[in-house]
Amino acid sequence: MAQRSYNQFCALAFALDLIGERWTLLIIRELLTGPKRFTDLQEGLPGISTNLLSERLKTLEQHGLARRRTLPPPAASMVYELTDVGAALESAMLALGQWGSRFLPPSLDGLALPSAGAMALAIKAFFRTAQARGVRETYELHLDEAVLTVAVDDGNIDVRQGETSHPDAVIHTQMPVFVALFAGQMTPDDALSGGLVRIDGEQQALQRFLSLTGVEAPAA
Repeated sequence: MAQRSYNQFCALAFALDLIGERWTLLIIRELLTGPKRFTDLQEGLPGISTNLLSERLKTLEQHGLARRRTLPPPAASMVYELTDVGAALESAMLALGQWGSRFLPPSLDGLALPSAGAMALAIKAFFRTAQARGVRETYELHLDEAVLTVAVDDGNIDVRQGETSHPDAVIHTQMPVFVALFAGQMTPDDALSGGLVRIDGEQQALQRFLSLTGVEAPAA
């Protein structure tokens, strides 16, 4: 398929020539948390066809935003990952996600659940840098079958897919519950008392985590 172009001498127009096609930014969103197999990308992008995903990945490779590589044994899987040029889109995507949050509906009814990649972007987008000064903690989030590691280090945050060694707290819940907590539609106390969340570690860790990632947790 021939690539369309705005044919304008404008940096934004040239950027949109590369990433403005439907699904492209969401593919990049999924890759921001680390390398993904083709099947991982399909799982995180419900509704995309196999052919379209292949086409979009090929375009990202051609323009130097993504590349393929084979993981070392024992995995030995072929994965896609962002190049430095592709990863440089993160700050723009965080700003776009913050802007787009005002248009989110009040419930998940009729919508696909957010992927782990989508939640990773949201956690970064609404991270409270000033409030996290002096905080050094690592949280491991188990959201259904997905796992995210969130490391907070003196006002900085890093979110990666997968487990980590020696987290300060491990939080287990389902994605709809986590979305409700993150959006402030459910309190940590209600989630814990209702058995909707299990924490390995300090029980106040969930409240503390939410207070650092854009949701003011209620006082204990």
